[in-house]
Amino acid sequence: MKIALFSRLASGLVLGLAALAMTPAQAAPYDTLDPVQPSDTPGKIEVLEFFFYTCPHCNHIEPLVEKWRKTLPDGVAFKSVPVAFNAGMRDMQKLYYTLEALDRLDLHPAVFKAIHEQHKDLTQAKEIIDWAVAQGLDRQAFTDTFNSFGVQTKVSRADELTKSYHVEGTPTLAIGGRYLTSPAQTGTYQNAIDEADKLVKQLLAGKQ
Repeated sequence: MKIALFSRLASGLVLGLAALAMTPAQAAPYDTLDPVQPSDTPGKIEVLEFFFYTCPHCNHIEPLVEKWRKTLPDGVAFKSVPVAFNAGMRDMQKLYYTLEALDRLDLHPAVFKAIHEQHKDLTQAKEIIDWAVAQGLDRQAFTDTFNSFGVQTKVSRADELTKSYHVEGTPTLAIGGRYLTSPAQTGTYQNAIDEADKLVKQLLAGKQ
């Protein structure tokens, strides 16, 4: 199974690993988006975390993101955006949005743990549904939500955001529709969080 899992995830992992291929000496700590992207949360500065579950770097940064997210002020809206660089990643996008729809994002860290520590294959619908049931979720409710129009609509929006923000690797943080930063540009996971926090505070202060 491990061989099959690797072949299925190889293209996605290459993109994730590429996220740390550069050093701060080779890149600025952030990119500026042109044009500025509109917010889905009017009146608030929107922070988007582009990730995918099988990305090892997303796994490493996730606890730092979660800790930082809890410190963000009311004027900031934080959203996680699962990406799919290929068709084999689609069901994992649906997994995230199904957990969100069922108000069970408390299981979001458990997905990373299942993949990266327990070495479970959660790339396909059957395995995902079986895993969800093992976490205590109702099989029918999870399956219906997983296949729902609402989840598919959110997946489509995630694809649109990935394209409009020109996201080519993960993890990537987008701030206020204006800036992108990542460990590839800052050198470490914590530096990426710190840079994003600095940009948030800059926008809150009315500086662009």
